[in-house]
Amino acid sequence: MLIYKDVITDDELFSDAFDIKEVDGRYEIDCAMITVKKGADVDIGANASAEEAGEELEDGAEIVNNVVHSFRLQSTQFDKKAYTVYIKGYLKELKAKKGLEGDDAKAYEAEMTTEVKKVLGGFKDFEFYTGESMDPAGAIMLLNYREDGITPYFTVFKHAVKSMKV
Repeated sequence: MLIYKDVITDDELFSDAFDIKEVDGRYEIDCAMITVKKGADVDIGANASAEEAGEELEDGAEIVNNVVHSFRLQSTQFDKKAYTVYIKGYLKELKAKKGLEGDDAKAYEAEMTTEVKKVLGGFKDFEFYTGESMDPAGAIMLLNYREDGITPYFTVFKHAVKSMKV
C-alpha cells in the first residue's frame, strides 16, 4: 500500500486504497460519503436474559467523507484572494523544499502556473482541507464533485505529495 504524504508537513493525506487518477499536474482521488457510528461500539447491555429486550445505545450516526475521515483532514476556508496569496507562498516553499534549480525550476514554475490557473478558474466549486496538523505551510486538498453533482473527489498537486510504501 502507498501512503501519500504532504512534502512540507509530512501529514498523511490519502492512500492508494482509493482510486487515484493522474490529471495533468494533479492527482484526483475518488472518495465517497460513508456513515460512521458516533461514540464507542461497546456491548454494555447488562441483560443476560433472553426474555427481555437488551439495552441499546442511541449514539446515532454521522455521514462523512471517507478520505476526510480516514486521514483526519481538517476543513479550512479561503476566499480567492487569500488562496492566491497562500498558493504563491506555498509554491515558493515547495520549490525550495524540492531543491529545484535551473531548467527543472523553470519547468516546475510553468507547470504549476498552468495548474493554479485551472484551480482559480473553478475556485467557487471547491471546499478546502488541510492535513491533520493544520499547519498553514502545508498542502491544501481541494474537494469538488464530478459532473453528476453527487460523487466527491479530491484534487492535490502532484508536487505537493510524496509516496511512502507501507
